Order: sequence, then C-alpha cells, then structure tokens
Amino acid sequence: MNKSKRFIAFLTFIVFVVIAGYTFYEWIRFGTINGSSIFFSFLALSYFLNWITWGEVEGRGEKDELDVHIKTQSTRISCFVLMFLSGLILFVSDGVTDLKDIDNYPLLIVVGLTFVTLPMTEFIYSKKYK
Repeated sequence: MNKSKRFIAFLTFIVFVVIAGYTFYEWIRFGTINGSSIFFSFLALSYFLNWITWGEVEGRGEKDELDVHIKTQSTRISCFVLMFLSGLILFVSDGVTDLKDIDNYPLLIVVGLTFVTLPMTEFIYSKKYK
C-alpha cells in the first residue's frame, strides 16, 4: 500500500474513533444515545474495514477468482451472523424468552426478514441460471 492509501486508511480509522468516542462521551456524560452517531460510526467502521481488506473504500474493482470466493463466503456467513445478532438483540432488548411477550414489532419483523432474505435472494438469483 502506498503512502496516500495508508493515509486514507488511517484517516477513516480516525473518523471512526472520533464518531464512536463522541457517541460514548454523550452516553456517559448526558445519558443519551444519538441514533445518527451510532449509524455513522458503523458506516465509518465499514469504510475502514473495506480499506484494510481490499485497499479501497468500496472494494476492489477488478476481482479474480479468489476475491469472488471470499466475497461469496463472507456474504453467506455475514447473513447468518446478522440473523443471530438481530435475534439476540430482540430478546435482550425486550427482556423476554417467549415470542408472545415481545412488544417490539418492527424489530421482530426485521428478525423475520433476516431469515427470509438469503433463501429469497438465492431463489431469485437461481432463476437467472435456470
């Protein structure tokens, strides 16, 4: 990685640390959590992770067979991780273990959509080749 790319990776990391630090400061000092700060800290972290993985913010333009394999496997694994984490957040945030006691319907719908997204995407994509 040349100097300018290394500097940009460092800069994206600094942006993430500043936004996440400010969010943490607001939470500790004022007891409030700003949704936009959380969103933008995750966005900055995703840019940083793309930089350290591919050397570019939006991923590598040219992809060889290994890059395609890495993207395919990481996409599939990330879908299952997202499924697990969203279900965990649902049960922890509502503090219940029984589905009939859940009151957070938007999050329940999101958890349900995580279970449907992968099979639906595979179905639609398979129609392209069949």
